[in-house]
Amino acid sequence: MDERVIMDRVGRQGLERMVKLFYAKVPSDDILGPMYPKGDMQGAEERLFDFLMFRLAGDPTYTEKRGHPRLRGRHMPFKIGARERDRWVELMAASMREAEIPEDAAVQLDAFFLQVADFMRNVPEGNGINFNPRA
Repeated sequence: MDERVIMDRVGRQGLERMVKLFYAKVPSDDILGPMYPKGDMQGAEERLFDFLMFRLAGDPTYTEKRGHPRLRGRHMPFKIGARERDRWVELMAASMREAEIPEDAAVQLDAFFLQVADFMRNVPEGNGINFNPRA
């Protein structure tokens, strides 16, 4: 993944729009909705945006607020299998389309999001990723 390309093509405002669109979908989603704190959707939105800015632009806000990402550990309280992974990636891909993320950046973000979402799985299932968010 070339973070410079993503930030040049998408920018801070594009990432913010994408994250807002994603979290607009989450509360009503039958799979992901129950996993998110109803009273802290804004906090979840802020944390994802800060994480993406940290990972893609080197912005220190996320680590200043929360320390090392420790993503897998932070997600351990939730049962995450292929179904949850695929839905998260599906909603994010839809949000990228709605936010009009340029195709070259979206393809790179798809791969990044799928890799990270797969890493969050903590429910033993079959191996491999058989999901294409652009299909």
